[in-house]
Amino acid sequence: MRTWKLVIPAGIVAAGFLFCTTATYGRPEYLKKENVKSCNVCHAKAATKGSPNLNDIGTCYSKNDHSLAKCDVPASDKK
Repeated sequence: MRTWKLVIPAGIVAAGFLFCTTATYGRPEYLKKENVKSCNVCHAKAATKGSPNLNDIGTCYSKNDHSLAKCDVPASDKK
């Protein structure tokens, strides 16, 4: 009986993590390549499936073959 009191809540928590986590679309390689501080330079908030929630810089980045050369990035966001 005691093991069920531990196993059932642990299973509920594990299922919650399994169903509530989302896949990421940005990659750490992009941060290193473009020399920016964080993901928030291009993303407004955490991505959801089907909607990466890009801001203006992120939209510019995706339209220009994944390059910030033509995008206006504030100096405060660069390393």
